[in-house]
Amino acid sequence: MWDFFDQPWTLLGAAVIVLLGVLTFRSVWFEKRRWWQWFLPVGIAVLGLGLDLAVATDLEKINRIGKIAMKAAEEEDCSTLGRLIASDYEDSFHKDKQALLGRCRARLVPPAVERVRRIGMAVDIKAPEATVTLTASVKLEPESFWVRSYGKSAALVKAQFWLRKQPDGSWLVTRIEILEVDKIPTGWGIARDCSSNIHQPASC
Repeated sequence: MWDFFDQPWTLLGAAVIVLLGVLTFRSVWFEKRRWWQWFLPVGIAVLGLGLDLAVATDLEKINRIGKIAMKAAEEEDCSTLGRLIASDYEDSFHKDKQALLGRCRARLVPPAVERVRRIGMAVDIKAPEATVTLTASVKLEPESFWVRSYGKSAALVKAQFWLRKQPDGSWLVTRIEILEVDKIPTGWGIARDCSSNIHQPASC
């Protein structure tokens, strides 16, 4: 379904078309020129920008969660990450939110993550549920647990997130599954040793 709040450029495009129409009208019917005619395209453009600034769409809220999560990972900030997680969180490895945050606090101990950059993101929203597939480039600190354990300072990580819209209009993450690391299928329970190419428990 088309949403002007998600696509303000549609109204800006309409404003350009209306402007061309006003110019044509004023050039053909010179005697019918009126000063207020200029307000037609300007009004449509202002409406488009105003709607975009005034209303935060579900897509914008979900994108913002992604940005907050990546910044929190860079800053080893598990408290901020915890505020993005729903109280009924559960995945294939963690039985609840506390288990996930416990793993976060055990692994995101400085020095850990130097930089996280989004490579691609696909969002499927069917309110009140949404699914996000995120691919990110993760650069690790030289002294981090992962570099010391696996000898790699960077990885391409693909993960899937399930979110649910809350009564106040916000979105929280209800499930996370790791899909790939460096394009190798994996998951929470299994991590591939990059140097010997054998499987080891992810909790190692």
